[in-house]
Amino acid sequence: MLLWFSLAIFITAMGPDPVFKDPAAFGMVTVPRIALAAVAVLVGRCWPLAAVVLLLPLGPWRFTEGFATVDLTWLLPRRNVKILPVLATSPFIMWYAYLTGRRLIRIWPASAAFWAIAAFGVGAVLAMGGDLALWVSMVSGLLGTYLVPYLLGLLRRRLIQQRQEARLSAEAQARLRERARIARDMHDSLGHDLALIAVRAAGLELAPGLDPTHAKAAGELRLAAADATERLRQIIGLLREDSDAAPLSPVDEDVAELVRRARDSGMAITFDLAGGPAPGLAGAVVQEGLTNAAKHAPGAAVRVSVTPHRVTVRNGPPRSRPTSRTGGLGLAGLRERVRLAGGTLAAGPVGNGFELIVDLPGAEEEDPR
Repeated sequence: MLLWFSLAIFITAMGPDPVFKDPAAFGMVTVPRIALAAVAVLVGRCWPLAAVVLLLPLGPWRFTEGFATVDLTWLLPRRNVKILPVLATSPFIMWYAYLTGRRLIRIWPASAAFWAIAAFGVGAVLAMGGDLALWVSMVSGLLGTYLVPYLLGLLRRRLIQQRQEARLSAEAQARLRERARIARDMHDSLGHDLALIAVRAAGLELAPGLDPTHAKAAGELRLAAADATERLRQIIGLLREDSDAAPLSPVDEDVAELVRRARDSGMAITFDLAGGPAPGLAGAVVQEGLTNAAKHAPGAAVRVSVTPHRVTVRNGPPRSRPTSRTGGLGLAGLRERVRLAGGTLAAGPVGNGFELIVDLPGAEEEDPR
């Protein structure tokens, strides 16, 4: 309504005086234009190209006023030639042309509409006598009002698409790296268990008085465990990235130890512990939250809460300038790790600070997946 009301005011300013001079002309010219503008505003939100076409009669086809006036006596007999004719409705048409480039995926509808508008402009010039100065004004108005805003919108759409593709690629890489880290954690734990199985199977195989059939089965179990260990090592070798730095702290480091080391570094932390999920996951959440707080909110007070079903890290406003830019991949990797554990992660600004919350199903609850 506000957009239509503004457009109606400009259309009224362009037309005959509705009160003192020519009310009849106002009703014959301006009122239909206002109705046309209403239709254009209604359809322009979903179909901006339709709004551009509907506003065609209100386009830059009056060549008495322009963005610039140039002297072309070296080319034309006329001195004052208007470049880029501008009317009161031109900004609205430029905006819809920009939205067309921003939202319309296919090129051919916009191309067809542009040639139709160009044909309308040619007709307008011919109706005015076809003077060469009019052709210069018409072409500049066509380019400045329609083509340039459309190309700007198209460029903006391409930049947004590239940014989204880069973000998706970065998130995919973060998920792959996090899965590789999880796989290495599995290698540390599962490989150790398989090795113990192989050792116990070997001891059982050599036990005196064991039936030969059972000894053979124990030997096969030992070989199967050894083969599984070797295959697991090969898979981890394929998943491992040489560019990944070695971890600076143990995977299963205790949460209290993480908080203690952070406090020793100078962070003001309030710590509430009432049980919690697996130490590795709780430690990963707390470590990521404390790292982000140290980078992006130096000097802020931090509150860490660990319960059997939730891990929360919240920091207040920073007291000094952040030491790192936003947009890292730590949260993306942590989100994947939490998802694989059957939980959910929520992170975002809260008040003047930032909050990281991870909810996990209890050991007695069914995996929501």
